[in-house]
Amino acid sequence: MSELSSLSALTLRDALASGEVGARELTEHYLQRIEERNLALGAFLTVTAEQALREADAADAHRAADGPLPVLHGLPLAHKDLTEVAGAPTTYGTAALPAAVAEQDSPLVAVLRAAGAISLGKTQVPEFGLSAYSENFIGPPARNPLRPDLSPGGSSGGSAAAVAAGLIPFAPGTDGGGSVRIPAAATGLVGLKPNRGRVPSGSGQEDLGQFVVAGPLARNAADAALLLDALVAEPGYRSTAAAAPAGSFLSAAQRAEGRFRIGVSTVSPFESAFPITLDAPARDALEAGIRALGAAGHDVVEAPLTYDPRYHTAFQTVWTAALAIAPIAEEDEAKLTPLAGTLRRRARTRPAPELTEAIGILRKFEYDTIRQYSDYDMILTPALGMTPRPIGWYTGADADADTDYELQCRYSPFTSMVNVCGLPALVVPTLRTEDGLSMAIQLIGRPSAEADLLAVCAQLEALRP
Repeated sequence: MSELSSLSALTLRDALASGEVGARELTEHYLQRIEERNLALGAFLTVTAEQALREADAADAHRAADGPLPVLHGLPLAHKDLTEVAGAPTTYGTAALPAAVAEQDSPLVAVLRAAGAISLGKTQVPEFGLSAYSENFIGPPARNPLRPDLSPGGSSGGSAAAVAAGLIPFAPGTDGGGSVRIPAAATGLVGLKPNRGRVPSGSGQEDLGQFVVAGPLARNAADAALLLDALVAEPGYRSTAAAAPAGSFLSAAQRAEGRFRIGVSTVSPFESAFPITLDAPARDALEAGIRALGAAGHDVVEAPLTYDPRYHTAFQTVWTAALAIAPIAEEDEAKLTPLAGTLRRRARTRPAPELTEAIGILRKFEYDTIRQYSDYDMILTPALGMTPRPIGWYTGADADADTDYELQCRYSPFTSMVNVCGLPALVVPTLRTEDGLSMAIQLIGRPSAEADLLAVCAQLEALRP
């Protein structure tokens, strides 16, 4: 076969199912890729090679016994080091807590293991997943395979770097403010944030703002859909589960059907607090996306959107609230990064009525925003405001926590509002700059409309040179 790491996850799935490639052969191939390239990229914090090879041997034995194969039979992937994987340490990206070896898989890991996937290890993240960059005090920063002096973003930065560099074929991420879409956009991948409640193990009920949901990082729409089909195949024990799709997400991506009215906006809810501007590549990527969507037959129109100016303060208040109860000993507080340390101190001293008011502002923001979006089938925005940022850009010598946070909002001004609203959103690359960087657009769907987003993504891929 061709170089295995150059093949799509879907092609590898079929090769594994037919026996053309064995699970151990594929696992060894990717482990060799990690050994050769990870030192320069910092994508993996922990590689669980022995455990992965045991699982690969078991997968090959299962196939040899002619049993029915699970949907991700033998496919390697990796998990963010915010997620507990049995037998592997979990750091949460922080030096302020001991890295305990997990005794059992988290629900997200368990559903993918049941689907036949093989975990190769744990990937680099920002401390507690707080940031749009994957740098911390416990390991080398994750670097962008397109240009290693730049960041792949965060908080799924290590996973995105691993997929973009061909260290794994695809990966699950989690997205609470853009943490799948930001690194996907920075590294030239497709990144999908599902609807609130779509993925039971990341349902949005596990954090105060109901922001977080697990979603796929992949090199194309079909691979993202394949992983999403596996992620949703778990019993839901929440009342907020998203509406069931008609058929699989993979079939929606492969059919690539539909013509939609798409509203374009470059307005950000952070504009009331920070100077939000688009650099030339971000604007060029948006224009390229508009042209491509028009060529695919969609009706692309301007969308005159407005946002509540209280968004910035309310979002930061709710987003950081969980830091107040992180089980960090007083003597270990100094081990926190300046960003986490400052936000934790504020969260611990914030009056309860202030937090309650912030939640109320965001709930009204959700209602008002979805009402405006309902005039369109999808909303189109830039994926990011700037090209990928240099390593250390947010945390330079003169940067305090507030500067760090402002820079993140200016870099990614269009992602967190989608989490607040619980809507599905997808980023897809539309532009390659002269120096080889990838720039992308973001498409925000109607409630539970991931299938439509994947179909449009596949349409754009078919038009790409």
